[in-house]
Amino acid sequence: MILTGQIILGVIIVACVLLQSQDAGLGFWGGSGETYTTKRGLEKVIFYVTIVCIAAFVFLSLLQLTMN
Repeated sequence: MILTGQIILGVIIVACVLLQSQDAGLGFWGGSGETYTTKRGLEKVIFYVTIVCIAAFVFLSLLQLTMN
């Protein structure tokens, strides 16, 4: 049960991170990262969903650790 939840959350986290980095351009490899923009709309929702999923993943991992 816990392992299934971790797998599902892991897939969601990967998808959210990939969706966030889609607009990042080249970023580390020479993109122009000098401008700062605020997150709005769907980008902000995906950002918060990522944070919640990571917190839930950590919680499930600690729960699994205590059960063993």
